[in-house]
Amino acid sequence: MSQRSIMPGFRPSLGFTVIYLSLVVLIPLSTLVFKSFELNWHDYVGIITNKRVLSSFRVSFSTALVAALIASFFGFITAWVLVRYSFIGKRFFHALIDFPFALPTAVAGIVLATIFQPSGFLGKLLIDTLGVQVAFKPLGIVMALIFISIPFVVRTVEPVLLEFESNMEEAASSLGATRLQVFCKIIFPNVFPALLTGFALAFARGVGEYGSVIFIAGNIPYISEIVPLLIVTKLEQYDEVGATAIALTMLVISFVLLLLINVLQLWVRKRSGQL
Repeated sequence: MSQRSIMPGFRPSLGFTVIYLSLVVLIPLSTLVFKSFELNWHDYVGIITNKRVLSSFRVSFSTALVAALIASFFGFITAWVLVRYSFIGKRFFHALIDFPFALPTAVAGIVLATIFQPSGFLGKLLIDTLGVQVAFKPLGIVMALIFISIPFVVRTVEPVLLEFESNMEEAASSLGATRLQVFCKIIFPNVFPALLTGFALAFARGVGEYGSVIFIAGNIPYISEIVPLLIVTKLEQYDEVGATAIALTMLVISFVLLLLINVLQLWVRKRSGQL
């Protein structure tokens, strides 16, 4: 005798989920794969090993990685302050954290490019004082990616900090542990899985970001040209096969990196006893 599921409406929910994922994810991705079959292996390798293509991959993934690391660091600090301290204007800062979610990415890119361009307020200040140019360089891409990705880290870490009980901290302090030891041995191991999730989300968003980057990047080949822009350029030149080959390569690399991050998350949770 079959046992009924305790969750009502499981089959309709599962069917809706499969249909939704098929329409939004599986069918578009399968179209991308089938389109790439128009290329033979030699032509495919020739496209993705082109110096301009390799340079755009290097710029996209390196800037996304750096931005995700910086966003994770400052996102953790921001979440810590918002959870552990009470101060005037706290609700305003909560709204400000979510602002990049609501702001169109193209608008964010225009604003950042205006501020950090060599003649802009901050851009001119950085050039005059430090000799550092932000706009139209990979550094400008990193700045834009930090702006749009830091909310992912904050909103991922914040619930964990809210649920974290202070009893363990008080017990460790009563046994003579310093604040640094309490943080390193108790707080950080419990928050690290969520922080790793926030890093993965920030990295994934940064790799595929387009609107907030194209204005501040300058889109200079071999210097600040990103993969999404190169794909759009190929499409504008009616090179659909070339654009498909680049997009498929980016998809595979992104999937492998996210898979490795998920495996690392599972390993960390097992070590910390959360699974």
